[in-house]
Amino acid sequence: MNRKTLALPAVIGLVAPLIAACGGSDGGSDDTSLKVGTTDRISASAEAPAPLDPAYAYDVGSWNILRQSLQTLLVQPRGGGDPQPEAAEHCAFTDTGNERYSCTLRKDLKFADGDPVTADDVKYSVERVLRIDSESSVAGLLSTVDTVETRGDREVVFHLNSADATFPYKLSTPVAAIVDPDEYPEDRLLDGFSVHGSGPYTMEAQVEDGTLAKAVFTRNPDYHGSLDVRNARAELVAFESAEAMGTAIAGGDIDVMSRTLTPDQVNELDAEPDDGIEVVEMSGLDIRYLAFDTDAPAVQNKAVRQAIAQVVDRNELVARVYGAQSEPLYSLVPASLPGHSNAFLNKYGEPSAAKAAKILDEAGISTPVPLDLHFTLDHYGSATAEEFDVLADQLNASGLFTVGDPKGAPWKEFRPASLKGKYEVWGMGWFPDFPDADNYLAPFLDKKNFLGSPYANSKVQQILIPRSRREPDRMDAAPSLTEVQDIVAEDVPVLPLWQGKQYIAARDDVTGTAYALNSSSTLQLWELGKGVGSE
Repeated sequence: MNRKTLALPAVIGLVAPLIAACGGSDGGSDDTSLKVGTTDRISASAEAPAPLDPAYAYDVGSWNILRQSLQTLLVQPRGGGDPQPEAAEHCAFTDTGNERYSCTLRKDLKFADGDPVTADDVKYSVERVLRIDSESSVAGLLSTVDTVETRGDREVVFHLNSADATFPYKLSTPVAAIVDPDEYPEDRLLDGFSVHGSGPYTMEAQVEDGTLAKAVFTRNPDYHGSLDVRNARAELVAFESAEAMGTAIAGGDIDVMSRTLTPDQVNELDAEPDDGIEVVEMSGLDIRYLAFDTDAPAVQNKAVRQAIAQVVDRNELVARVYGAQSEPLYSLVPASLPGHSNAFLNKYGEPSAAKAAKILDEAGISTPVPLDLHFTLDHYGSATAEEFDVLADQLNASGLFTVGDPKGAPWKEFRPASLKGKYEVWGMGWFPDFPDADNYLAPFLDKKNFLGSPYANSKVQQILIPRSRREPDRMDAAPSLTEVQDIVAEDVPVLPLWQGKQYIAARDDVTGTAYALNSSSTLQLWELGKGVGSE
């Protein structure tokens, strides 16, 4: 297998590079059909009956379905940079304080059923998310929206309750997608797997035992927007394991492997080249971290959480499990984003059981401290189980903690349980909603946070996050963002572990693979085609 390494920018304001990629912008015919594999398992259950409603969905797998089918006012450009108009013809702040944002819709927008898309539909969609305010906390992305005003059929104005320079990015995410009011109830979620919008594709769900087995995307002939759709049909096929997905591409049953390839797969396929398949490596902004229920007796005292931070050896963890495919991370904010600081390295230095013992002793904590670690079996790849074995070994080896075998659960059980406070320490990943440091801090630390965490810091919520959002030049927000990261390193409501790269594998007649994923791990099926032009 051949590998291509692509350095796509992940920083706001950078201009997209010119890339001679697999196919680039060439190739792909009007009748092209592709099959793409994924290990994402999207399920409906009594606890989470509406996995594809944009008022609830808040994970990369669900969002990758919605981004193909629903339209947003803005879209993150294929190679990075500021959001660009999509359903909108034009968007801009109309005041000097970044508190009033106006968008004018394109002409002749239509839902897939032929009904026109109007400014009233945009207003309905955003207000619906805020009204439902689901337990997934995805509505928090729109927390700065005060009121939504329409002016005629095509203009919508968002009046914000505080300055928010990141608001255009938030309008590019599925939470702000335009939904059909005839299909989506005003005050409750739309159960099941139906998606009704005006995006580049329509979607038909094939469901087995309450889980999405296949999503069939067919190009929407009434789509009007900025995206260039390079295929007529794309199937997203869910596999139970990366190994099964690898067997499928080797046998020609699928054209592309998307998330998540295992570290062993990438290494093995590199070591044994296959001229029929290419691996594409891209810079990534996804992170992994430990989350803490700061009200749980075992970790309620921050000294315990600080001791864990002092013991965990990220270098060993990465070397044993992920190798060159990830790197240690010492902040919630990835190293490649403006505003990043190595807050945990600055505070704790190198791993030390002796320093951890001193922290616990000074706090009057008896050792060893019993802990349970929880992780999801099927959401971040099969290597997660090995990762948690390493973490448990490190904590046990310190003599300061007693950790049993880490407990794994499928995502459909794991996520609801974590939100309901059933775990004291659990592993999570974060794929950014948009590439800005704010999106690695506010979702975890603001009110109604993504984790359902009881942790709250008034200075972070009331001063530092709002202050950082007042800065249109995101480099100017760095002092506030750095102070937030220092507070996180002191209080340890979460513990960052590592930052990863992105990989896909594709058969060599597939074009557009350089843009199949963007810096926010968004799957962009519309970029893929087949034909001459791959390198």
